[in-house]
Amino acid sequence: MELAKIHAGQKHNLILVARSSDKLLELKSILEQQHGINVHIIAADLSLSSAATGLMEQINKANLQVDILINNAGFGTFGLFQDSSNESNEAMMRLNIETLTSLTRLVLPGMLERRQGKIMNIASTAAFQAGPLMAVYFATKAFVLRFSEGLANELKGSGISVTAYCPAATESGFQTAAKMEESRLVKNRKLDTAEDVAKDAYKAMMNGETIAIYGTLNSILAKSTGLFPSSWTTKIARWMMERK
Repeated sequence: MELAKIHAGQKHNLILVARSSDKLLELKSILEQQHGINVHIIAADLSLSSAATGLMEQINKANLQVDILINNAGFGTFGLFQDSSNESNEAMMRLNIETLTSLTRLVLPGMLERRQGKIMNIASTAAFQAGPLMAVYFATKAFVLRFSEGLANELKGSGISVTAYCPAATESGFQTAAKMEESRLVKNRKLDTAEDVAKDAYKAMMNGETIAIYGTLNSILAKSTGLFPSSWTTKIARWMMERK
């Protein structure tokens, strides 16, 4: 929502996709009235198989053009992998990896033809290490980071930039959905605000940065993981993820 507000403030017409049609309609009304732009909304569950194809079919049917793609949808689950469900893990991998990859592939031909475009994939500081108690989620974000980095290299000179944006824990509904409010990572901590993170993400994307991490301390911590044995960083991650 904060990213949508920023783009609307720059007079960008928007295509907004989420599961809740009511929330989309409310946001559409606010943004169109405040900024005089066109907002096209599509209610869809992007964790379903072939969601990206169905979404692009609707976009093409409406004769809309995607100049900037922001793959922001994602979720995680908290707890031991052995206690997780296959259904939840598969939905997470479809949303965090499969739909993101497919949407990127589907919008790319148009961008290449026009020789301009921007793609921002929301990764995470979790992408830089293993994450006990959220093992699948951390792994999906590692994919997002490396996929984005590789694609950015392939597209050099094409007029298209690819940004992997990596926030740390941010105020949103993510923690509640993941049932991790009691973890040391979240409990009694002042988290980064979605508004501040969105502003920084927008700036990084517009500047064409390939990998951007929110916050100086977050950047230092994320980059320092390569300086230590993975067994150490994994143990530290486990301690941070455990409930107080």
